[in-house]
Amino acid sequence: MEKNLLPFLFLLFSSSLLHGYLAFGAGTDDGSEQWGYVEVRPKGHLFWWLYKSPYRIEDPSKPWPTLLWIQGGPGVSGVGLGNFIEIGPLDGYLQPRNSTWLKKADLLFVDSPVGTGFSYIDGDDKNLLVRTDEAAATDLTTLLKVLFNGNETLQKSPLYIFAESYGGKFAATLGVSTVRAMEAGELKLQLGGVALGNTWISPEDFVFSWAPLLKDLSRMDNKGLNESNRLALKIKRQLAAGKYEDATTTWSELEGVILDHSNVDFYNFLLDAGNDPFFRITTAESKGLGVDKYSKYLINNKFSTADAGAQPVDLYKLMNGPIKKKLKIIPENVTWEEQVYSVFSAMTGNFMKPRINEVDELLAKGINVTIYNGQLDVICSTKGVEAWIQKLKWEGLKEFLSLERSPLYCGSDDSTTKGFVSSYKNFFFYWILGSGHFVPAEQPCVSLQMVGNITRSPN
Repeated sequence: MEKNLLPFLFLLFSSSLLHGYLAFGAGTDDGSEQWGYVEVRPKGHLFWWLYKSPYRIEDPSKPWPTLLWIQGGPGVSGVGLGNFIEIGPLDGYLQPRNSTWLKKADLLFVDSPVGTGFSYIDGDDKNLLVRTDEAAATDLTTLLKVLFNGNETLQKSPLYIFAESYGGKFAATLGVSTVRAMEAGELKLQLGGVALGNTWISPEDFVFSWAPLLKDLSRMDNKGLNESNRLALKIKRQLAAGKYEDATTTWSELEGVILDHSNVDFYNFLLDAGNDPFFRITTAESKGLGVDKYSKYLINNKFSTADAGAQPVDLYKLMNGPIKKKLKIIPENVTWEEQVYSVFSAMTGNFMKPRINEVDELLAKGINVTIYNGQLDVICSTKGVEAWIQKLKWEGLKEFLSLERSPLYCGSDDSTTKGFVSSYKNFFFYWILGSGHFVPAEQPCVSLQMVGNITRSPN
Protein backbone atom coordinates (compact mmCIF):
# COMPACT_ATOMS: atom_id res chain seq x y z
CA MET A 1 0.00 0.00 0.00
CA GLU A 2 2.90 2.40 0.71
CA LYS A 3 3.51 3.00 -2.97
CA ASN A 4 0.12 4.78 -3.04
CA LEU A 5 0.97 7.11 -0.17
CA LEU A 6 2.17 10.65 -0.54
CA PRO A 7 5.93 10.69 0.18
CA PHE A 8 6.61 10.25 3.89
CA LEU A 9 9.51 12.70 3.80
CA PHE A 10 9.93 15.33 6.43
CA LEU A 11 11.43 18.76 6.77
CA LEU A 12 11.31 19.89 10.38
CA PHE A 13 11.30 23.60 11.01
CA SER A 14 12.76 24.96 14.20
CA SER A 15 10.41 26.30 16.83
CA SER A 16 9.92 30.04 16.54
CA LEU A 17 8.04 32.83 18.26
CA LEU A 18 5.74 34.42 15.66
CA HIS A 19 3.67 37.48 16.57
CA GLY A 20 4.03 36.54 20.24
CA TYR A 21 2.79 32.97 19.81
CA LEU A 22 4.91 29.83 19.86
CA ALA A 23 4.64 28.02 16.53
CA PHE A 24 6.46 25.00 15.13
CA GLY A 25 5.85 22.59 12.31
CA ALA A 26 7.02 20.18 9.67
CA GLY A 27 6.29 19.22 6.09
CA THR A 28 7.06 17.01 3.14
CA ASP A 29 10.40 17.40 1.41
CA ASP A 30 8.77 18.62 -1.81
CA GLY A 31 6.79 21.32 0.02
CA SER A 32 3.41 19.96 -1.05
CA GLU A 33 2.31 19.59 2.59
CA GLN A 34 3.00 21.57 5.72
CA TRP A 35 1.64 21.06 9.21
CA GLY A 36 2.27 22.25 12.70
CA TYR A 37 1.09 23.66 16.00
CA VAL A 38 0.35 27.19 17.10
CA GLU A 39 0.05 27.93 20.81
CA VAL A 40 -2.90 30.30 20.41
CA ARG A 41 -3.00 31.07 24.14
CA PRO A 42 -1.05 29.80 27.13
CA LYS A 43 -1.20 25.97 27.15
CA GLY A 44 -3.69 25.87 24.22
CA HIS A 45 -2.35 24.34 20.98
CA LEU A 46 -4.18 24.17 17.63
CA PHE A 47 -2.96 21.67 15.02
CA TRP A 48 -3.10 22.66 11.33
CA TRP A 49 -2.33 20.81 8.09
CA LEU A 50 -1.97 22.60 4.75
CA TYR A 51 -2.01 20.80 1.37
CA LYS A 52 -0.75 22.70 -1.67
CA SER A 53 -2.67 21.72 -4.78
CA PRO A 54 -0.87 19.88 -7.61
CA TYR A 55 -3.64 21.17 -9.89
CA ARG A 56 -2.77 24.83 -9.33
CA ILE A 57 -3.20 27.11 -12.34
CA GLU A 58 -1.45 30.45 -12.30
CA ASP A 59 -3.90 33.06 -13.57
CA PRO A 60 -3.34 36.69 -12.52
CA SER A 61 -7.02 37.46 -13.09
CA LYS A 62 -8.10 34.53 -10.85
CA PRO A 63 -5.76 33.98 -7.89
CA TRP A 64 -5.51 30.38 -6.69
CA PRO A 65 -7.71 30.04 -3.55
CA THR A 66 -7.06 28.52 -0.13
CA LEU A 67 -9.93 26.65 1.53
CA LEU A 68 -10.12 26.35 5.32
CA TRP A 69 -12.24 23.37 6.41
CA ILE A 70 -13.96 23.49 9.82
CA GLN A 71 -15.65 20.34 11.18
CA GLY A 72 -18.58 20.20 13.57
CA GLY A 73 -19.44 18.39 16.77
CA PRO A 74 -18.31 20.47 18.53
CA GLY A 75 -15.20 18.38 19.08
CA VAL A 76 -15.06 16.45 15.77
CA SER A 77 -11.72 16.35 13.98
CA GLY A 78 -11.49 17.99 10.56
CA VAL A 79 -7.91 16.76 10.16
CA GLY A 80 -9.34 13.25 10.35
CA LEU A 81 -12.90 13.24 9.02
CA GLY A 82 -12.95 16.18 6.63
CA ASN A 83 -9.55 15.23 5.32
CA PHE A 84 -9.67 11.44 4.95
CA ILE A 85 -13.42 10.81 4.67
CA GLU A 86 -14.65 13.80 2.66
CA ILE A 87 -12.39 16.12 0.67
CA GLY A 88 -8.65 15.49 1.19
CA PRO A 89 -6.20 14.00 -1.35
CA LEU A 90 -6.38 10.48 0.13
CA ASP A 91 -9.35 8.49 1.40
CA GLY A 92 -9.43 6.40 4.56
CA TYR A 93 -7.60 3.59 2.75
CA LEU A 94 -4.82 6.02 1.77
CA GLN A 95 -5.89 5.73 -1.85
CA PRO A 96 -6.09 8.82 -4.10
CA ARG A 97 -9.50 10.53 -4.01
CA ASN A 98 -10.68 11.44 -7.53
CA SER A 99 -13.02 14.11 -6.16
CA THR A 100 -10.53 15.80 -3.83
CA TRP A 101 -11.20 19.51 -3.44
CA LEU A 102 -7.50 20.07 -4.08
CA LYS A 103 -8.56 20.20 -7.72
CA LYS A 104 -10.05 23.62 -6.98
CA ALA A 105 -8.01 25.02 -4.07
CA ASP A 106 -5.24 24.51 -1.53
CA LEU A 107 -6.71 22.87 1.58
CA LEU A 108 -6.11 23.94 5.17
CA PHE A 109 -7.46 21.64 7.90
CA VAL A 110 -7.48 22.69 11.56
CA ASP A 111 -8.51 20.60 14.56
CA SER A 112 -10.61 23.15 16.42
CA PRO A 113 -11.51 23.97 19.17
CA VAL A 114 -8.43 23.27 21.30
CA GLY A 115 -8.74 19.70 22.61
CA THR A 116 -10.15 18.34 19.34
CA GLY A 117 -8.27 15.70 17.34
CA PHE A 118 -4.53 16.41 17.48
CA SER A 119 -5.03 19.81 19.13
CA TYR A 120 -4.36 19.74 22.84
CA ILE A 121 -4.01 21.52 26.17
CA ASP A 122 -0.85 21.26 28.27
CA GLY A 123 -1.70 19.19 31.31
CA ASP A 124 -5.15 18.38 29.93
CA ASP A 125 -6.78 21.08 32.07
CA LYS A 126 -10.48 20.95 31.11
CA ASN A 127 -10.95 24.48 32.47
CA LEU A 128 -9.00 25.73 29.43
CA LEU A 129 -11.49 24.32 26.91
CA VAL A 130 -13.52 26.96 25.07
CA ARG A 131 -17.13 27.45 26.12
CA THR A 132 -18.35 29.75 23.36
CA ASP A 133 -18.19 30.11 19.59
CA GLU A 134 -16.54 33.50 20.11
CA ALA A 135 -13.70 31.95 22.13
CA ALA A 136 -13.17 29.33 19.42
CA ALA A 137 -13.13 32.09 16.79
CA THR A 138 -10.54 34.06 18.77
CA ASP A 139 -8.23 31.04 18.84
CA LEU A 140 -8.69 30.42 15.11
CA THR A 141 -8.11 34.09 14.31
CA THR A 142 -4.86 33.93 16.25
CA LEU A 143 -3.80 30.90 14.20
CA LEU A 144 -4.62 32.74 10.96
CA LYS A 145 -2.49 35.69 12.08
CA VAL A 146 0.47 33.38 12.62
CA LEU A 147 0.03 31.57 9.29
CA PHE A 148 -0.86 34.53 7.06
CA ASN A 149 0.78 37.67 8.41
CA GLY A 150 4.30 36.57 7.57
CA ASN A 151 3.49 34.70 4.37
CA GLU A 152 3.05 36.80 1.24
CA THR A 153 2.08 33.75 -0.85
CA LEU A 154 -0.88 33.00 1.45
CA GLN A 155 -1.81 36.67 1.53
CA LYS A 156 -2.22 36.64 -2.26
CA SER A 157 -4.48 33.58 -2.08
CA PRO A 158 -8.12 34.42 -1.18
CA LEU A 159 -9.25 32.44 1.86
CA TYR A 160 -12.62 30.66 1.80
CA ILE A 161 -13.94 29.36 5.11
CA PHE A 162 -15.95 26.16 4.58
CA ALA A 163 -17.83 24.43 7.37
CA GLU A 164 -20.02 21.43 8.05
CA SER A 165 -22.62 20.82 10.79
CA TYR A 166 -21.82 22.64 14.07
CA GLY A 167 -18.76 23.97 12.28
CA GLY A 168 -21.07 26.49 10.62
CA LYS A 169 -21.46 28.35 13.91
CA PHE A 170 -17.68 28.40 14.24
CA ALA A 171 -17.32 29.57 10.62
CA ALA A 172 -19.84 32.41 10.85
CA THR A 173 -18.26 33.63 14.08
CA LEU A 174 -14.74 33.23 12.67
CA GLY A 175 -15.80 35.13 9.55
CA VAL A 176 -16.86 38.10 11.66
CA SER A 177 -13.71 37.89 13.80
CA THR A 178 -11.55 37.71 10.68
CA VAL A 179 -13.17 40.76 9.10
CA ARG A 180 -12.77 42.78 12.30
CA ALA A 181 -9.09 41.76 12.60
CA MET A 182 -8.53 42.76 8.97
CA GLU A 183 -10.24 46.12 9.50
CA ALA A 184 -8.04 46.74 12.55
CA GLY A 185 -4.90 46.00 10.53
CA GLU A 186 -4.10 42.98 12.69
CA LEU A 187 -4.59 40.30 10.01
CA LYS A 188 -3.26 40.31 6.47
CA LEU A 189 -5.40 38.16 4.22
CA GLN A 190 -8.09 38.30 1.55
CA LEU A 191 -11.38 36.80 2.74
CA GLY A 192 -13.03 35.33 -0.35
CA GLY A 193 -16.15 34.12 1.43
CA VAL A 194 -17.79 31.85 3.98
CA ALA A 195 -19.60 28.63 2.95
CA LEU A 196 -21.99 26.87 5.34
CA GLY A 197 -22.73 23.24 4.53
CA ASN A 198 -25.57 21.55 6.46
CA THR A 199 -24.79 23.82 9.39
CA TRP A 200 -26.35 24.25 12.84
CA ILE A 201 -26.78 28.03 12.53
CA SER A 202 -30.23 28.27 14.16
CA PRO A 203 -31.01 25.31 16.46
CA GLU A 204 -34.53 26.57 17.17
CA ASP A 205 -35.51 26.44 13.50
CA PHE A 206 -34.08 22.95 13.09
CA VAL A 207 -35.86 21.40 16.08
CA PHE A 208 -39.17 22.81 14.80
CA SER A 209 -38.50 21.29 11.36
CA TRP A 210 -37.85 17.70 12.39
CA ALA A 211 -41.28 16.34 13.22
CA PRO A 212 -43.23 18.07 10.40
CA LEU A 213 -40.62 16.90 7.89
CA LEU A 214 -40.75 13.30 9.12
CA LYS A 215 -44.57 13.37 9.27
CA ASP A 216 -44.66 14.46 5.61
CA LEU A 217 -42.26 11.61 4.77
CA SER A 218 -44.53 9.04 6.51
CA ARG A 219 -41.83 8.31 9.09
CA MET A 220 -43.81 9.71 12.01
CA ASP A 221 -47.43 9.59 13.18
CA ASN A 222 -49.53 12.29 14.84
CA LYS A 223 -48.60 11.17 18.35
CA GLY A 224 -44.90 11.59 17.58
CA LEU A 225 -45.61 14.90 15.87
CA ASN A 226 -47.48 16.31 18.85
CA GLU A 227 -44.94 15.11 21.42
CA SER A 228 -42.05 16.49 19.35
CA ASN A 229 -43.72 19.85 18.83
CA ARG A 230 -44.34 20.10 22.58
CA LEU A 231 -40.62 19.73 23.24
CA ALA A 232 -39.71 22.12 20.42
CA LEU A 233 -41.95 24.75 22.03
CA LYS A 234 -40.24 24.08 25.36
CA ILE A 235 -36.87 24.70 23.70
CA LYS A 236 -38.20 27.94 22.21
CA ARG A 237 -39.23 29.17 25.68
CA GLN A 238 -35.90 28.15 27.20
CA LEU A 239 -33.96 29.97 24.50
CA ALA A 240 -36.09 33.09 24.92
CA ALA A 241 -35.31 32.99 28.65
CA GLY A 242 -31.59 32.54 28.02
CA LYS A 243 -31.60 29.05 29.59
CA TYR A 244 -29.22 27.57 27.03
CA GLU A 245 -28.01 24.57 29.03
CA ASP A 246 -31.62 23.59 29.73
CA ALA A 247 -32.35 23.93 26.02
CA THR A 248 -29.48 21.55 25.23
CA THR A 249 -30.93 19.02 27.68
CA THR A 250 -34.38 19.31 26.07
CA TRP A 251 -32.77 19.01 22.61
CA SER A 252 -31.33 15.67 23.68
CA GLU A 253 -34.74 14.59 24.97
CA LEU A 254 -36.35 15.63 21.69
CA GLU A 255 -33.87 13.58 19.68
CA GLY A 256 -34.89 10.55 21.76
CA VAL A 257 -38.58 11.16 21.01
CA ILE A 258 -37.82 11.53 17.29
CA LEU A 259 -35.96 8.23 17.30
CA ASP A 260 -38.68 6.45 19.26
CA HIS A 261 -41.40 7.52 16.82
CA SER A 262 -39.51 7.36 13.51
CA ASN A 263 -36.40 5.17 13.90
CA VAL A 264 -34.81 7.56 11.42
CA ASP A 265 -31.15 8.27 10.77
CA PHE A 266 -30.66 11.92 11.69
CA TYR A 267 -28.16 12.35 8.85
CA ASN A 268 -30.21 10.75 6.06
CA PHE A 269 -33.98 10.24 6.29
CA LEU A 270 -33.86 7.34 3.82
CA LEU A 271 -32.00 5.28 6.42
CA ASP A 272 -33.01 3.72 9.73
CA ALA A 273 -31.25 4.76 12.92
CA GLY A 274 -29.69 1.32 13.23
CA ASN A 275 -27.97 1.87 9.89
CA ASP A 276 -26.73 5.33 10.76
CA PRO A 277 -23.44 5.64 8.86
CA PHE A 278 -22.06 8.39 11.03
CA PHE A 279 -23.08 7.72 14.62
CA ARG A 280 -21.62 10.38 16.88
CA ILE A 281 -18.82 9.06 19.06
CA THR A 282 -18.89 10.47 22.56
CA THR A 283 -16.66 8.11 24.55
CA ALA A 284 -13.12 6.91 24.12
CA GLU A 285 -14.33 3.32 24.53
CA SER A 286 -16.32 3.52 21.27
CA LYS A 287 -13.28 4.55 19.22
CA GLY A 288 -13.80 4.44 15.48
CA LEU A 289 -17.24 2.79 15.50
CA GLY A 290 -18.96 5.70 13.80
CA VAL A 291 -16.41 5.96 11.02
CA ASP A 292 -16.51 2.18 10.54
CA LYS A 293 -20.26 2.43 9.88
CA TYR A 294 -19.85 5.47 7.69
CA SER A 295 -17.06 4.00 5.57
CA LYS A 296 -19.10 0.81 5.06
CA TYR A 297 -22.01 2.97 3.94
CA LEU A 298 -19.77 4.85 1.50
CA ILE A 299 -18.36 1.62 0.06
CA ASN A 300 -21.78 0.02 -0.40
CA ASN A 301 -23.08 3.14 -2.10
CA LYS A 302 -19.97 3.44 -4.32
CA PHE A 303 -18.88 6.71 -2.72
CA SER A 304 -15.45 5.29 -1.89
CA THR A 305 -12.53 4.31 -4.10
CA ALA A 306 -12.27 1.01 -2.19
CA ASP A 307 -13.78 -2.24 -3.45
CA ALA A 308 -17.14 -3.25 -2.03
CA GLY A 309 -15.54 -6.20 -0.23
CA ALA A 310 -13.06 -4.00 1.63
CA GLN A 311 -13.01 -3.77 5.40
CA PRO A 312 -14.48 -0.57 6.88
CA VAL A 313 -12.01 2.19 7.59
CA ASP A 314 -10.68 2.23 11.14
CA LEU A 315 -9.90 5.93 11.27
CA TYR A 316 -8.85 5.68 14.91
CA LYS A 317 -6.06 3.25 14.01
CA LEU A 318 -5.14 5.21 10.89
CA MET A 319 -4.78 8.53 12.72
CA ASN A 320 -2.97 7.11 15.74
CA GLY A 321 -0.84 4.81 13.57
CA PRO A 322 0.63 5.76 10.17
CA ILE A 323 -0.63 9.37 10.21
CA LYS A 324 0.77 10.14 13.65
CA LYS A 325 4.04 8.48 12.56
CA LYS A 326 4.13 10.60 9.39
CA LEU A 327 3.47 13.88 11.18
CA LYS A 328 6.21 13.21 13.79
CA ILE A 329 5.40 16.30 15.88
CA ILE A 330 2.28 14.97 17.67
CA PRO A 331 3.06 14.63 21.41
CA GLU A 332 3.14 11.03 22.62
CA ASN A 333 0.43 11.70 25.19
CA VAL A 334 -2.02 13.07 22.56
CA THR A 335 -4.40 10.42 21.26
CA TRP A 336 -6.59 11.25 18.27
CA GLU A 337 -10.33 10.61 18.70
CA GLU A 338 -13.17 11.10 16.23
CA GLN A 339 -15.10 13.26 18.66
CA VAL A 340 -13.86 14.52 22.00
CA TYR A 341 -16.79 14.56 24.39
CA SER A 342 -15.12 16.96 26.84
CA VAL A 343 -15.04 19.62 24.07
CA PHE A 344 -18.76 19.13 23.43
CA SER A 345 -19.51 19.13 27.16
CA ALA A 346 -17.65 22.41 27.70
CA MET A 347 -19.92 24.07 25.11
CA THR A 348 -23.23 22.80 26.52
CA GLY A 349 -24.31 26.34 27.41
CA ASN A 350 -23.48 27.58 23.90
CA PHE A 351 -24.72 24.68 21.81
CA MET A 352 -28.26 25.97 21.22
CA LYS A 353 -27.37 29.63 20.62
CA PRO A 354 -28.11 30.87 17.08
CA ARG A 355 -25.58 32.61 14.83
CA ILE A 356 -27.96 34.29 12.39
CA ASN A 357 -26.71 37.76 13.41
CA GLU A 358 -23.17 36.81 12.39
CA VAL A 359 -24.38 35.74 8.95
CA ASP A 360 -26.21 39.06 8.68
CA GLU A 361 -23.06 40.98 9.62
CA LEU A 362 -21.02 39.18 6.97
CA LEU A 363 -23.62 39.92 4.30
CA ALA A 364 -23.86 43.56 5.34
CA LYS A 365 -20.08 43.91 5.03
CA GLY A 366 -20.23 42.54 1.48
CA ILE A 367 -18.62 39.16 2.28
CA ASN A 368 -19.78 36.36 -0.01
CA VAL A 369 -21.90 33.90 1.98
CA THR A 370 -22.88 30.53 0.52
CA ILE A 371 -25.34 28.03 1.96
CA TYR A 372 -25.36 24.45 0.68
CA ASN A 373 -27.56 21.71 2.03
CA GLY A 374 -28.16 18.02 1.39
CA GLN A 375 -31.75 17.14 0.52
CA LEU A 376 -31.92 14.06 2.80
CA ASP A 377 -30.52 15.58 6.00
CA VAL A 378 -32.68 15.71 9.13
CA ILE A 379 -30.47 17.19 11.86
CA CYS A 380 -29.70 20.28 9.75
CA SER A 381 -32.66 19.96 7.41
CA THR A 382 -33.15 22.16 4.38
CA LYS A 383 -36.56 23.01 5.82
CA GLY A 384 -34.84 24.44 8.89
CA VAL A 385 -32.25 26.31 6.83
CA GLU A 386 -34.96 27.96 4.74
CA ALA A 387 -36.71 28.99 7.96
CA TRP A 388 -33.69 30.75 9.48
CA ILE A 389 -32.78 32.43 6.20
CA GLN A 390 -36.13 34.23 6.32
CA LYS A 391 -35.05 35.76 9.65
CA LEU A 392 -32.10 37.57 8.04
CA LYS A 393 -32.21 41.35 8.17
CA TRP A 394 -30.04 41.59 5.03
CA GLU A 395 -31.34 44.21 2.64
CA GLY A 396 -31.29 41.83 -0.34
CA LEU A 397 -33.39 39.09 1.27
CA LYS A 398 -36.71 40.00 -0.40
CA GLU A 399 -35.13 39.99 -3.85
CA PHE A 400 -33.33 36.70 -3.15
CA LEU A 401 -36.53 34.97 -2.03
CA SER A 402 -38.32 36.11 -5.20
CA LEU A 403 -35.81 34.46 -7.57
CA GLU A 404 -36.26 31.18 -9.41
CA ARG A 405 -33.66 28.45 -8.94
CA SER A 406 -31.38 27.16 -11.69
CA PRO A 407 -30.80 23.40 -12.02
CA LEU A 408 -27.38 21.84 -11.48
CA TYR A 409 -25.95 18.96 -13.49
CA CYS A 410 -22.76 16.96 -13.13
CA GLY A 411 -20.14 17.33 -15.83
CA SER A 412 -21.45 16.55 -19.30
CA ASP A 413 -24.57 14.78 -17.98
CA ASP A 414 -27.42 17.24 -18.46
CA SER A 415 -30.14 14.60 -18.12
CA THR A 416 -29.99 14.15 -14.33
CA THR A 417 -30.64 17.06 -12.00
CA LYS A 418 -28.14 17.03 -9.15
CA GLY A 419 -29.36 20.15 -7.40
CA PHE A 420 -30.42 23.75 -7.72
CA VAL A 421 -28.77 27.09 -7.10
CA SER A 422 -30.02 30.60 -6.52
CA SER A 423 -28.07 33.78 -5.84
CA TYR A 424 -28.46 37.51 -5.37
CA LYS A 425 -25.55 39.88 -4.87
CA ASN A 426 -23.25 38.24 -2.30
CA PHE A 427 -25.66 35.49 -1.11
CA PHE A 428 -25.75 32.02 -2.68
CA PHE A 429 -27.82 28.90 -1.92
CA TYR A 430 -27.17 25.39 -3.28
CA TRP A 431 -29.79 22.67 -2.83
CA ILE A 432 -27.93 19.33 -3.30
CA LEU A 433 -30.17 16.40 -4.25
CA GLY A 434 -29.50 12.80 -3.23
CA SER A 435 -27.30 13.76 -0.29
CA GLY A 436 -27.71 13.71 3.43
CA HIS A 437 -25.60 15.53 6.00
CA PHE A 438 -22.23 14.80 4.35
CA VAL A 439 -22.51 16.44 0.94
CA PRO A 440 -18.87 16.16 -0.25
CA ALA A 441 -18.82 12.40 0.29
CA GLU A 442 -22.33 11.59 -0.93
CA GLN A 443 -22.43 13.83 -4.00
CA PRO A 444 -18.75 14.38 -4.84
CA CYS A 445 -19.15 15.39 -8.50
CA VAL A 446 -21.62 18.24 -8.09
CA SER A 447 -19.88 19.25 -4.84
CA LEU A 448 -16.59 19.70 -6.68
CA GLN A 449 -18.29 21.83 -9.33
CA MET A 450 -19.93 23.88 -6.58
CA VAL A 451 -16.59 24.47 -4.83
CA GLY A 452 -15.07 25.66 -8.09
CA ASN A 453 -17.91 28.15 -8.50
CA ILE A 454 -17.74 29.40 -4.91
CA THR A 455 -13.97 29.87 -4.87
CA ARG A 456 -13.85 31.13 -8.48
CA SER A 457 -11.08 28.64 -8.99
CA PRO A 458 -9.16 29.05 -12.27
CA ASN A 459 -9.17 25.26 -12.67
